[in-house]
Amino acid sequence: MEQTILEFQSVTGATKKRNGFHLKEVSFSLLPGYIYAITGKNGAGKTTLMKCILDERSKYAGTILCHGEDIRNHHAKVMETVGFVSDENTFFEERTARQNAELLSLLYQDFDFELFLQTMKTLKLPASKTYKAMSRGERIKFQLAFAIAHHSTLYLFDEATAGMDPVFRMEFFDLLRALIGDGLKCVLMTSHNETEIIKDTDYAAIMKDGILTPFTESMEGISHDKIR
Repeated sequence: MEQTILEFQSVTGATKKRNGFHLKEVSFSLLPGYIYAITGKNGAGKTTLMKCILDERSKYAGTILCHGEDIRNHHAKVMETVGFVSDENTFFEERTARQNAELLSLLYQDFDFELFLQTMKTLKLPASKTYKAMSRGERIKFQLAFAIAHHSTLYLFDEATAGMDPVFRMEFFDLLRALIGDGLKCVLMTSHNETEIIKDTDYAAIMKDGILTPFTESMEGISHDKIR
């Protein structure tokens, strides 16, 4: 029986802004072997949902489980197996990809430096390039290589596909398909472009004003009319 990788149980939470919106009774579960997408306009709550997973100081009611463990109680352990790719991700700008990996690998118990270098080579990105000098696409490649190297089983992409050129986009999703092909991992990505994202994902849901629709098969299409 497949083990659920990520599960939200009636999660309600607010942004740090006093008048910020709330996630409202968000519930879903993600199984290994699939690419999931959450679409919605900017400000709908997609990034807040990600932060509920990533930020151990995040304030929310309800429960978030990763591999069956409550992330509130095991946050550091859970983060060992979560790979995050986003423009908001922070790395050392003046350091090379190799140097970044050498420094930040100390945060992970099971970081495979050879796997990092191998993935960088596969992605045709030199490890000698500084993070500051990388294009947006190169930064995505580097962050993905870093996430793969610490053996992530849950990959989170926050608006990572925005502005991708068609060739890189095809290569990117081919790599994700190969990555989850072992049936042990899954991908959750957010995008404000509904039409674009559902072409390449297995299941999609829409977020609006902090409310998330149920995930449906992407090939069936989804509609904003499903929001009540």
